[in-house]
Amino acid sequence: MWYRFGDAASWCSRGVINSIHPQPDQDEDLPTECTEPDSEGQPGWEGAPVTPPAPEEPCRLVLSTPSSILQEREIEELPASPSEPSLPQLGPHLPTRLRQQPWSLLYCTARDGFSLRTLYRCTGRLSSPALLLIRDTEAQVFGAFSTSPIHVSNGFYGTGETFLFSFSPELKVFRWTGRNSFFLKGDTDLLMVGGGSGKFGLWLDGDLHHGGSCPCETFNNECLSPRGEFCIRDLEVWGLA
Repeated sequence: MWYRFGDAASWCSRGVINSIHPQPDQDEDLPTECTEPDSEGQPGWEGAPVTPPAPEEPCRLVLSTPSSILQEREIEELPASPSEPSLPQLGPHLPTRLRQQPWSLLYCTARDGFSLRTLYRCTGRLSSPALLLIRDTEAQVFGAFSTSPIHVSNGFYGTGETFLFSFSPELKVFRWTGRNSFFLKGDTDLLMVGGGSGKFGLWLDGDLHHGGSCPCETFNNECLSPRGEFCIRDLEVWGLA
């Protein structure tokens, strides 16, 4: 191969030397019709094909047994047409580390009776996140998620991953605003979720017959039930047992 360095007189001597003994700090220019590959895994890098990213699994809420409160339409939204995929409901709103894990029924009023003390006994013994589901006598479904188990406490506890939600009928999720840390508080005769200015985002009485919901500073939520106070028809608590 011959290289020309501007001066015709230097063709032979310099071209022959360089073709046999290339200089260590001198790169050979690529022909104009060739391009350098951008990176590994791209076309042109030793012929490796481009591998498309794997599609993400849908974050569907996985329950170990059927729920008497959440129907299929509340677990997974039906598609607008048969050709479209169904859309998960609550699942995508859970913390990433808890998605796709099976949830077990820890407490339900149909099996364990209406008692807040029994609820504490069934749920407080496990160090598990809690998913609280409620259906009132007007068939409204709502509830709360907590990364901490529901238990009796002297003060408020929980983390900023706590949230309230309702199906009215579409899912609405109300997350922590950062204005206060009144996540959960468990008294023997009252369970409170969210608070501020004397109002609670959700509260339940000791008999689990009555409850209420108001807009609160913790979650800036709407009233979860059509009325400020409601009567409980069914209640469930799910956890990662």
